[in-house]
Amino acid sequence: MGVVLQDMSVPDRRDAYARHITYVSNKELTFDYLKDTIALGDVSRLQQRLRALAGGRAAEPPILRGLHIAIIDEADSVLIDEASTPLIISETLPDDLEPSVYTRAIELAGSLEEGLHFRRSQHRDIWLTREGKALAQREAQAWDNLWRSRMWREEFVQKALSAIHDFQRDQHYILAEGKVQIVDESTGRVMPDRTWERGLHQMIECKEGGEITGQRRTLAQITYQRFFGRYLLLGGMTGTAQEVADEVKSSYDLTVTRIPTHKPTRRRRLPDTVCANSEVRWHAVARRAMAMAAQGRPVLVGTRSVEASEMLGSVFAGLGVEHAVLNARQDKDEAEAVSQAGVPGRITVATNMAGRGTDIKLDPDAEAAGGLHVILTEFHESARVDRQLFGRCARQGNPGTTEAVVSVDDELFVRFAPATARRIVHAVARSECAGGRLLRRYVTWLQDRAEKQYRRQRIDTQRRDADWVRALGFVGKSRR
Repeated sequence: MGVVLQDMSVPDRRDAYARHITYVSNKELTFDYLKDTIALGDVSRLQQRLRALAGGRAAEPPILRGLHIAIIDEADSVLIDEASTPLIISETLPDDLEPSVYTRAIELAGSLEEGLHFRRSQHRDIWLTREGKALAQREAQAWDNLWRSRMWREEFVQKALSAIHDFQRDQHYILAEGKVQIVDESTGRVMPDRTWERGLHQMIECKEGGEITGQRRTLAQITYQRFFGRYLLLGGMTGTAQEVADEVKSSYDLTVTRIPTHKPTRRRRLPDTVCANSEVRWHAVARRAMAMAAQGRPVLVGTRSVEASEMLGSVFAGLGVEHAVLNARQDKDEAEAVSQAGVPGRITVATNMAGRGTDIKLDPDAEAAGGLHVILTEFHESARVDRQLFGRCARQGNPGTTEAVVSVDDELFVRFAPATARRIVHAVARSECAGGRLLRRYVTWLQDRAEKQYRRQRIDTQRRDADWVRALGFVGKSRR
């Protein structure tokens, strides 16, 4: 058996992959494949052998032995949620643009008024209006170089608008050691080796007043969808694949099979609650967490962003309630926080870091008091992410309860609810906090709408990826 870790040398990696069974993260595996792609180029194994027979210097052997059989843990996360995100090996190049370009773009974008100078769609698309283009042209008259070009000028301004309005600190990224580091929303973890493309990352760095890094040139890239589609045999495990069974079948020709739990589940879902605004929601969550902790039960509160986790933490601190906060900024303390999360009366506030794969061991006294209580503070677009959080309690036959305490100004309601439906929910929530079976049905309908939209986006990405492969006919026929 072999194990591939993040900082292993190439010879050690090659030795680990040579074993019959190898444990490796999907990211490390895919990047090793891309490294082999770069190293081998267009040279086939037969050509390498012929070159060696002719007396030429043999090239370094590849890291991987081939793509034979893969078994993926948390398969829906890898094959569906991350399917459209390309994994890229790139090199940093000196930026051809002066830092003043980014500074001027951010300042100009910050002076524009939404509705008058630019418009935004619910899908993060931003475009300048006629008034916005005219204002940008007037402001840029005294500037030189690329600002004289209408195409470049509008590209800079739109990119800056996106950096300001679509990407928020402590939600989509954090500042760590003076650098902008992307946070994966589905896992809540930092991705320090990833950057946004086409100048967006540099715009965000400028917005935050940090050092502007160089542009990056792509050397090799591939999506998980295309990479894992090349395996001869593919399988996986997850507790939340039933909702995407049709997509798994159409994309990978894999069938989803349900396996019953080893022990009957004792998880109970309590009525959900919708609040009139975020401030009311945080105080309602604090009251529920304190009430459960007073019964001797451990409480896990799931938030959607770093900012939300710290906001709730400040509410607990203001009330003098002992608690722990686990997010991308405290990821080094994750093991300690999880080990203490099953203690009676313990309140743990966490982002999605505490979702997939986290096993909270219950203290015997906590189990006797009713087990872990999980509070979801914001519904995600994917119901599978919510179910992963709820799945932290009532494991291995233990008792546990779950509930959701949300706000009408959450992203799911704002982006995917029709105006009429939003008005109805606002009217219901005016009683400070209210909820029930109708709320759950409404949320299920919204999540279905959101999932269909993202599914169409993934299908479009798959189609573009296939067209790209066909256009490069010299690489041979792809499996899909």
